[in-house]
Amino acid sequence: MNPEERIKELTALLERYNYEYYVLDNPSVDDQEYDRLMNELIMLENQYPMLKSPHSPSSRVGGQVISSFEKITHKRMMLSLANAFNEDDLRAFDRRIKETLKIDNVEYMCEMKIDGLAMSLVYQNGEFRYAATRGDGNVGEDVSNNVMTIKSIPSKIDILDEIEVRGEVFMPKKTLQKLNEEREKMGATLLANARNAAAGSIRQLDSSIAASRKLDAFWYYFVNASEEGFNKHSDSLDKLKELGFKVNPERRICKNIEEVLAYIEEYTLKRPTLAYDIDGIVIKVNDLNTYSKLGYTAKTPKWAIAYKFPPEEVVTKLKDIIFTVGRTGKITPNADLEPARVQGSLISRATLHNEEFVSSKDIRVGDMVVIRKAGDVIPEVVKSVIERRKGQEQPFKMATNCPVCGSVLVKIDANHYCVNPYCDAKHIEGLIHFCSKNAMDIEGLGDKIIEQFFNQGFIRSIPDIYRLENHKEKIIVTDGFGETSVNKMLQAIQKSKENSLERLLFGLGIREVGEKTAKILASCFENIDKLMETSIEDLEAIRDIGEISSRSIYEFFKNEHNIKMIEELKSFGINMKYLGRAKTTKPNFFSGKTVVLTGTLTTMTRKKASDLLESYGAKVTSSVSKATDTVIYGIEAGSKLDKANALNIRTIDEAEFVNILKSIEEEN
Repeated sequence: MNPEERIKELTALLERYNYEYYVLDNPSVDDQEYDRLMNELIMLENQYPMLKSPHSPSSRVGGQVISSFEKITHKRMMLSLANAFNEDDLRAFDRRIKETLKIDNVEYMCEMKIDGLAMSLVYQNGEFRYAATRGDGNVGEDVSNNVMTIKSIPSKIDILDEIEVRGEVFMPKKTLQKLNEEREKMGATLLANARNAAAGSIRQLDSSIAASRKLDAFWYYFVNASEEGFNKHSDSLDKLKELGFKVNPERRICKNIEEVLAYIEEYTLKRPTLAYDIDGIVIKVNDLNTYSKLGYTAKTPKWAIAYKFPPEEVVTKLKDIIFTVGRTGKITPNADLEPARVQGSLISRATLHNEEFVSSKDIRVGDMVVIRKAGDVIPEVVKSVIERRKGQEQPFKMATNCPVCGSVLVKIDANHYCVNPYCDAKHIEGLIHFCSKNAMDIEGLGDKIIEQFFNQGFIRSIPDIYRLENHKEKIIVTDGFGETSVNKMLQAIQKSKENSLERLLFGLGIREVGEKTAKILASCFENIDKLMETSIEDLEAIRDIGEISSRSIYEFFKNEHNIKMIEELKSFGINMKYLGRAKTTKPNFFSGKTVVLTGTLTTMTRKKASDLLESYGAKVTSSVSKATDTVIYGIEAGSKLDKANALNIRTIDEAEFVNILKSIEEEN
């Protein structure tokens, strides 16, 4: 057999063995035989490089290094799914489907919602062409080199048409555990959870690193199914399996919403036994022919929904309570916990908010406590397990002195504060806040780097951030930095000078001034000089600026240190003007009204709608009450719209909202 024929034969054998092992979980050869054939293939490809296929099984071990990921525009937008959190949400979804289709019953396909990284695969002429991340839904990144190291993904299929397959790349639980054990031995930082580990692996510039992580993938959407003659989503999944894609075996056709609810109840219990992390169940209408009629919102298909599991609660030991200092000097007690895995993340620290929170729940050092992730994100202590106390637990005592500078704390309302203006912890937290994404958004100046630069003396105040260029040579030779990373950081600092005034006001860390208040101030005064010259009475006259906030703002801008700081920032060319839309002074439909937005808007984002409403003098709130004047609703509006109707509050759909905006624009 000549080399070309033998390479083709070895390729076919190894692809078959990969499919048996990684997809069917039923290998027909042992590892030794597989390795022998792989080594023979690698040897022949090295001898005859012109015969090596770009998608050879030998490429699955990685090794290609790139400088960056190319952008890929999706041929069809990669949408996310609307969420359901309870039975009522699911029944409302079912009701909307029935009403739209004018039918009495709907058949659904239920699937695991894998906690991983969404991925798109494209094949042409039966061969793998590329893999792309979701990105912003329109444009993703070409991660083909890394994705093809996943051995369960076929490099060839039996369809010559161009097709797209979507699914989820994930890291199995056991793989993450083994990887973290190895990292712990090397003294490396442990990977927080399987989702982050998978995403981080796919974004490695060296594909051999991705290959070593032993990722896997399930495929759940045949984008071209209807074009290929399929009428049922379930049949298209069976076809994907036939083509060699790994399709989750836990999927199930449910004949009605009652069977969907039973399926969710079953897998809520089975969830811990699965070999991979899931954070919910995906429910899709099984009839593909209805998708065009059901349609889409700007971000989600209306024929599918994701049921999200309630927060997972775990019991662990509270080892200690540690106090930290925030940018305003606020002292926060934090739980130091025995590490426990909650929803895939290893949790060892959680906030305890303040003295009142800890005392009211009688949380003691040494207690076994229940922890969870608030909103599936922020670790929190729910309660102590009092019945497991042994008598040695220590009652909580609030700190009386600052843990950093030792100053005596002052209690203001429910919180304790360090009022020492020279406290290092306050300065560091203030600098971190100034550079944060929602403030001046200076990429490259993260928490640890700011603390490091503070301790090295490079940054001791906010204006020092704009003097960092003077320390460039010293930073470049510092461990962990290089010329490229330092240049990027300095470019981000330079770019931050162009931010609108509200970002600067929020970043300055004025007590009682959050993002919303900062925007109100910026739009009302338009430049910082007018704001600095204003009186407490003028501030109090502004809607949503109360007495306490007004005094705090006034005192901040009368402080000599702050005046000097702002003059320094001006000297660096930092923008001090509001670049957004100034509030209209003409009375209009929304002037002085309290408005609530609900549902999904298709013509604009919720934030843009909120900004427009505020610019026209409306107060935008998140909940419906008797004080609400108008509710503007988009697609899939739920309980807020129902409450508005019950209270006889005026409701406006998106089309009417857009028309009102147009009329206001014309009048102005």
